[in-house]
Amino acid sequence: MKTYDFAIIGAGIAGASLAAELGQHGAHVLLLEAEDQPGYHATGRSAAFWDECYGGPEIVPLTLASGAYLRDHGFLTKRGALYIGRQSDEERLASFMDRFSDTGAGIERVGASMLHAHVAGLRTDWTGGIWEPACADIDVAGLHAHFLALCRAEKVDLECRAALKTADRIKNSWRLDCGKAGIFAASVLVNAAGAWADDVAVRVGASAIGIQPLLRTVVQLRTDPAPAPDQPLVLDISGNFYFKPEAGRLWLSPHDEKPSEPCDAAPEELAVATAIHRLEQVVNWKVEAVEKRWAGLRSFAPDRLPIYGFDPRVEGFAWFAGQGGFGIQTSPAAARLVAQLLLGEPRDEMTRCLDASLYDPSRFY
Repeated sequence: MKTYDFAIIGAGIAGASLAAELGQHGAHVLLLEAEDQPGYHATGRSAAFWDECYGGPEIVPLTLASGAYLRDHGFLTKRGALYIGRQSDEERLASFMDRFSDTGAGIERVGASMLHAHVAGLRTDWTGGIWEPACADIDVAGLHAHFLALCRAEKVDLECRAALKTADRIKNSWRLDCGKAGIFAASVLVNAAGAWADDVAVRVGASAIGIQPLLRTVVQLRTDPAPAPDQPLVLDISGNFYFKPEAGRLWLSPHDEKPSEPCDAAPEELAVATAIHRLEQVVNWKVEAVEKRWAGLRSFAPDRLPIYGFDPRVEGFAWFAGQGGFGIQTSPAAARLVAQLLLGEPRDEMTRCLDASLYDPSRFY
């Protein structure tokens, strides 16, 4: 039985990006995926935007550090974002500016004229906002395929339909029983299992951290008029919706966060109806049809920050989890940082400004 340097549980964007980074350092890596294909869950259900402020001030450094890689490889298409509010939201808008003022995110306060210039049919009670010009669409499928291609180039072994059954630590090595997929051995086991991260931790004898999957719904609408193709991403400063154009249609979310068990997430009719109702309070467009609907699970640690690095109590077990909805847009820098932590390598230009202590698993022990 071949023994790998690293076995990574989960081949979504987290596992694939980390496997690619480790492989490029010469490590022998095994990527284990429970589904028939990588990226079936959260990675394949993203709303597909890169927003400098998404996830909060502590996530901005990861996002900014990833930006150059994503742009240089052609995965970003500039769109811009508008956080919008009513007169009653002035305090929220001011607070948002204060929270992000020292993070390096490029944002500015704008008034009603700017809002109405960018969003045709915007109702008059939306009077103020924040403009983020760098926001971009992100080619999620292309980015995930890119990392998987790097894995193949570095001879990372990908095993699908390989759900972890048991894991035993024997003489500085993990014995991983993946049922019909086989038994594997690895010196280090990395938990990149998304919504299933706590389940994996318990299975290997570590403590559950309290990672909570939260259901997020998105619908694709046909509207009259159709949204302008260059319309920015529009987000409610109060966190009740966001929407953006997509190939002549509108992608809309009610920004829901319903706690869920790890599962193959499905949209709920109430969330779809709520999304449409909220949109009708924002613009005077007619919703002609709901063409598609889907849901994904965004998984958060109790403090809503990611978990990167070795578990302080279980030898040879590491975390790359709790990345909420920002795991795709931060994947280049996050994977580089975690690979450096696991290998004991020094920081490079991409990761030099990142504070790994913010994301260390030991903060929960």
